[in-house]
Amino acid sequence: MPNTNPLVLTIDLGTQSIRSIIVDKTGNIIYKVNHVYPKAYYSLNPGWAEQKPEVYWNGLCETTNRIKAEAQDVWKNIIAVTITTIRDTCLCVNKDGKPLRDFIVWLDKRTSDAKKPFPFINSLLYSITGMKDTAQLQRKVSACNWIMQNEPDVWERTHKFIFVSGYLTYMLTGRLADSVANMIGHIPFSSKTRTWMTKIDPNRAIFDVENEKLTELLEPGKTIGYITEAAAAVSGITKGLPLITTGSDIGCATLGNSCLKPDSAAINLGTTATIQFTINKYMEPLPFIPAYPAVLDGHYNPEVQVYRGYWLISWFKKEFAAKEVERAKEIGVSPEAILEKMLKQIPAGCDGLIFQPYFTPGVIMPKSKGAIVGFSDNHTRAHLYRAIIEGINFALMDGLYTMQKQGKGRVKIEKLFLGGGGSQSNTICQITANMFGLPAYRIQTYEATGLGSSMVAFAATGVYADIFEAAKKMVHIKDEFLPNPKERETYKFLFEEIFSKIFDKMLPLYKTYEERADVTSL
Repeated sequence: MPNTNPLVLTIDLGTQSIRSIIVDKTGNIIYKVNHVYPKAYYSLNPGWAEQKPEVYWNGLCETTNRIKAEAQDVWKNIIAVTITTIRDTCLCVNKDGKPLRDFIVWLDKRTSDAKKPFPFINSLLYSITGMKDTAQLQRKVSACNWIMQNEPDVWERTHKFIFVSGYLTYMLTGRLADSVANMIGHIPFSSKTRTWMTKIDPNRAIFDVENEKLTELLEPGKTIGYITEAAAAVSGITKGLPLITTGSDIGCATLGNSCLKPDSAAINLGTTATIQFTINKYMEPLPFIPAYPAVLDGHYNPEVQVYRGYWLISWFKKEFAAKEVERAKEIGVSPEAILEKMLKQIPAGCDGLIFQPYFTPGVIMPKSKGAIVGFSDNHTRAHLYRAIIEGINFALMDGLYTMQKQGKGRVKIEKLFLGGGGSQSNTICQITANMFGLPAYRIQTYEATGLGSSMVAFAATGVYADIFEAAKKMVHIKDEFLPNPKERETYKFLFEEIFSKIFDKMLPLYKTYEERADVTSL
């Protein structure tokens, strides 16, 4: 008999936890199981972040077995499996697919010395385009280069250099391959051609992984393999189910929020805050920075990141809000509930306090540091908290305006879709709408990443004709936040006249500070 209630099992691997969800064809998540790792990562040295492969694999199996036990009545209706994972989390494996070391997680801050000079032509090109510092920073922070330099025996034995998405694919299907839309990180991948870089690509010198160590790639929406008997035995997933290629967590979230055209943008208010949209013609989001390959075949996801993002909220709670955290424990509420009240007490613009959230140097800003401008004696912890929220949004606004300029008329964002931990706050959502001057929406679930990944499978298996039809049937707006015109004017003035000028004014000081190693090492 035909399956009248087809379901998709989606596995969503995050930095701190992994979850399995079962999604129906209308976009409802009918079962969800989450497993929090004992530790998000471990550090052998300051700034390092590694994770054992078995933590991810065992976590997957724990969630899939639990969800199977809960969903026995519908388990037979599952027609496909998908996985979506964090980005730039890499592993070396041998010819048998066995890990040769632990994962280097995307949060890792180790660097190689990168003393070997770039080839003359590459160095000249980087200098002409003003990207030499950026290229050198990219080379230093690329995990592949660190392994080559510091663990040459591991690199020599490496058969494939893969991401966590490729590792889970191998564990489930026995095939060493991955999705094009997962190739986001410090690897020699050309987003424009959606293939590995050729040897003559100017950027290949930054992370020159040997061709034979690069894994096979498939476009999203393809059957990459089938659940093996061995995987079924330990995961509980039905043997023979197809594993459909999708993409990274942020890319799937953009899809899950139905941002399929350059008139809508998905904002992720998570550990790393991002703003991303989808376009069907390649364009760089920032000069010389690639757009990511979208989960939608033939499309791209220009993106701007604020690297520390809502990590700054954890930083604020730890360093400045001990009183509020303790009070939350006493009355049995979350610290965020008390912080929400603090937000509402402070006016737009925080009485002149402006926060620049560039705590971590990035590709475009290799010399950046954070800054707080405008302190006066009337400012409180509440002002600082709201300034952090506004500062993250100012940085995302800056990114959006730059991307729209890069789009040369092809990009006109008219609405925002909000996700990530910060989006659970109504006040933060309203502040975001006011700052951008655009309507902001939340969909029916916080699991936009898993929803987007499952949408690909429903289209790939013929339940829907394509991703666009899947989006119409599966994505439903739950909440709307319309901008306040008066507050929008306040934020427009603060962005144009103050925030957008802070970094350039501070940059000479940042550079001077960086040159004094005896000071910066204190």
